[in-house]
Amino acid sequence: MREKNDPSDLSRERFEQIRPILEQARKRTKPVTVDMYEVWCAVLYLLRTRCPWRALPSDFPKWRTVHSYFAKWSEVDDEGMSLLERALKKWLSENLSG
Repeated sequence: MREKNDPSDLSRERFEQIRPILEQARKRTKPVTVDMYEVWCAVLYLLRTRCPWRALPSDFPKWRTVHSYFAKWSEVDDEGMSLLERALKKWLSENLSG
């Protein structure tokens, strides 16, 4: 497990507040084999640094795994919003308020 060492990381406690949003994309037939917190931190890192997928530091999950979650979370729903947008809005509102 990675140490919290990137400015875009958030605490696991704060992540638990957005986990239910992100898990809506999960297939119920497959067990989760990757730490969702680490995937979320990797996505935040990629968004902040704009680094290429293949240049994702090795202390994050594999880039293909992160990309797979990012693609699923980015799918727009019937209301015109993705799970990623919903999670980011919740995360940002909580960061700005406290």
